[in-house]
Amino acid sequence: MSVRVGSVELDAPVMTASGTAGHGDELAAYADLSRLGAVVVKSLGADPWPGNPAPRVHQTPAGMINSVGLQGPGVTAWIERELPPLLARGATVVASIWGRTVEDYARAAEAIGGCPDQVVAVEVNLSCPNLDGGTHLFAHDPAATAEVLAATSRAGRPRWAKLSPNTDRLVEVARAAADAGAEAVTLVNTVMGMVIDVETRRPLLGGRSGGLSGPAIHPVAVRAVHDVHAALPDLPIVGVGGVATAVDAIELMLAGASAVQVGTASFADPRSVMTVLEGMEAWCRRHDVARVASLTGQAHD
Repeated sequence: MSVRVGSVELDAPVMTASGTAGHGDELAAYADLSRLGAVVVKSLGADPWPGNPAPRVHQTPAGMINSVGLQGPGVTAWIERELPPLLARGATVVASIWGRTVEDYARAAEAIGGCPDQVVAVEVNLSCPNLDGGTHLFAHDPAATAEVLAATSRAGRPRWAKLSPNTDRLVEVARAAADAGAEAVTLVNTVMGMVIDVETRRPLLGGRSGGLSGPAIHPVAVRAVHDVHAALPDLPIVGVGGVATAVDAIELMLAGASAVQVGTASFADPRSVMTVLEGMEAWCRRHDVARVASLTGQAHD
């Protein structure tokens, strides 16, 4: 069940998705974190940030929409308070960072550079759509993406660029990220959306617009992974978006993902990340798949 994402070897193909499993060991009561490929923590800025006003989350017919706004303690506080209990669980960790400016990303990356070796990679969140209505999406611009990736080299470990499905330049942006030093891309972040309260006749979320996630966006994620893998077959991809079952995860791998992440499903069932992993193991046994990594990109054969 081991897989490789660029230079990073993971014991399993399933990880948590950033923003859905907290900053530390919150899921430890429901899952053996040491069995996962990695725990990808909620995105961290160089400084603490309170996030968007409430309400922040709303259920949709096939998932949820959120406008949390990247609330977090900042990298330094995370390293001091949240990381130690997570490492004590035996977890492999991927840190996620964000910023409003290129310098913000650089400062966050530099702070991450002092982490223990169990922090195996940094996911550079270029695409969170619920911050200021989506006005800071570096992932919509190849040049801006490349500038951020170049600045985050201070992290001193492999970087994965988390990209947005809300652009017709996805392949171009993925290529720019790779050229600027990203070992992999994470596809995809949430889809931009809005919910209106028909009684007040105003946007329901405190941040007005937000990011749609869950089963509704799974076909979007499959398409994004497929298209990027077709254009850039040597670029490793981490697939994420609406993964709630083993079949969802297998589908993303067939499209071209080397590993997958489970996110919104954890809100409904915090055991879902383990359910997906164990389901993938069972699927591979039923289909005589000796190595799960062999599934990557088979839909293109």
